[in-house]
Amino acid sequence: MWPIVGLAFGTVLGLAGAFGGFIAFALVLVLGVVGFVAGRAMEGEVDLAELFSRRSA
Repeated sequence: MWPIVGLAFGTVLGLAGAFGGFIAFALVLVLGVVGFVAGRAMEGEVDLAELFSRRSA
């Protein structure tokens, strides 16, 4: 399933870059990454509290 998702995401990025320019390409890329992280968090694979917590070293 992941190769199909990667193909679809790559196609969308390519279309955004071809028809919208670099700004559209970058926006689609950033929103795709945010959606990916949100999906992983909802599945319980990523702990967002751990990512955003401040640690004193």
